[in-house]
Amino acid sequence: MRRVPPDMFRFTTGERSDLNGAVLEAFGVAGEHLETALGLDGVRERLRAVGWLADLADEELHDSLKRLVEWDLLDVVHNHAENYRTAEEYERRNLQYSLTRRGEAALAGVRHALEVLASTGALQTAVLEAIADRLDELSVLSGESSAADRRIFSTLRELEAHLESLVENTKSFNGQLQRLLRAEGADLDVFREVKSATVAYLQEFLVDLDRRGESVTAAVARVEDRGIAALRERALRGAELPPMPGADPGAAWLESRRARWAGLRAWFLPGDGARPRIEQLHDIARRAIVSLLQVLERINESRRRSSSAVQDFRELARWFAAAPTEDDLHRLWSTAFGLGPSRHAHLAHPDPELIPASRSWAETPPVEVSALLRTKGRTERFTRTGKVRDVAAVRAERAERARAQRAELARAWQALETEGPVRLSSFGTLDPAVLERLLDLLGRGLAARPDAMGLRRATTGDGRVEVVLSPPPDARTAVLSTATGTLTGPDYIVHITAAGGAAAFPPARTTPQEATG
Repeated sequence: MRRVPPDMFRFTTGERSDLNGAVLEAFGVAGEHLETALGLDGVRERLRAVGWLADLADEELHDSLKRLVEWDLLDVVHNHAENYRTAEEYERRNLQYSLTRRGEAALAGVRHALEVLASTGALQTAVLEAIADRLDELSVLSGESSAADRRIFSTLRELEAHLESLVENTKSFNGQLQRLLRAEGADLDVFREVKSATVAYLQEFLVDLDRRGESVTAAVARVEDRGIAALRERALRGAELPPMPGADPGAAWLESRRARWAGLRAWFLPGDGARPRIEQLHDIARRAIVSLLQVLERINESRRRSSSAVQDFRELARWFAAAPTEDDLHRLWSTAFGLGPSRHAHLAHPDPELIPASRSWAETPPVEVSALLRTKGRTERFTRTGKVRDVAAVRAERAERARAQRAELARAWQALETEGPVRLSSFGTLDPAVLERLLDLLGRGLAARPDAMGLRRATTGDGRVEVVLSPPPDARTAVLSTATGTLTGPDYIVHITAAGGAAAFPPARTTPQEATG
């Protein structure tokens, strides 16, 4: 890394750093309005534009300007082009201040630092698509005449900007994700919500990431086949760099372009056989999903009360030892264990008269208790055996309904099957059930991607019927009528056939009973 000039950012610290920063920002705003130099009155006006509303004496402003000049952030010259009528006017308008190269760099550094502090990283698949589009455009422009040099320059700069956005956003998002994983003391509900949103965000980013990365890799290879060195030379001519004293700026410009292209190759097509960084990004996103789930599980485990039956009984023993009276012991026992009278106490002996009610249960013979009472809390009830249901009628009804549905479906496909491509309007009037099948086919066809010929192909869910859909050659409107209403739409060209060339549904066969009947 090149050494930063010493005391370059001195204006951000120390005494009156707020005023020094505001003055430097005022010159930056003036530069955006193409004002290269400011006098004392101009500095005051720009200070108000950047939000400095405090009262400021001329002496304080002069001191701030003087400090910035001493730190080589501002340059001061005498304005000999003005006519001064009074000494006071000469004093206020004679000195003109402007930013030096170091001042421009210092202001840009502070602005970039503030932007990074306020920004949030993002994983944007749209940037990958934009990179592929710019590469394809460069591939096309490389075959055009020298008149396209300016467009090559602008396209190359757009490509570099998209790559820089991808790199910066990815680094920022990765750092933000690691800080999220290291967060301590976060509220469980808040963290769960953030985790769910982040996991969904990462999963959406991973969809078709491999396909987009491969498209960019193929585009890089196509541009290099055209000759990347010649393309950079043409971009240099299109840049129209102004002449500079000393070294030729074109050499440094080309070196910067070579470094940017090497960064692009490192992401998608590394030349040393290394793994592309876009694949590493894929792994980072997957590991982040797993890490987020693991962090949430650890938080749940740390907040879960550790308990066991042994600890519960020991604590209960302490309560028993601390109970003041025997009645308290009985209440604690009943509360802890919830034991009550036996659930089978209502059961009686076969001959209750032989056993007096005053006799103790320990002196009486046992009563047989049903196993169902212990498991379900109720006794058996012996009743008549349930009648077995005759399902022959239900089975016949279902079979008849299935045959009717198959016959209806066969009639619908026979009505829709075409011998070749026809317009949608040729169907005219249709039965509502047939129209429903037709709309399902059209929906499947429109949802499919067009092939190289512009045709859309789709099949039904069972794979028996295929539709080939092509866009209408004109602006005609198709009108389909049914008993329940009228449907209008573009007059597409449709071709409905059975998949594989066989009939979609063979004619319904008659059973021997139907033939003799």
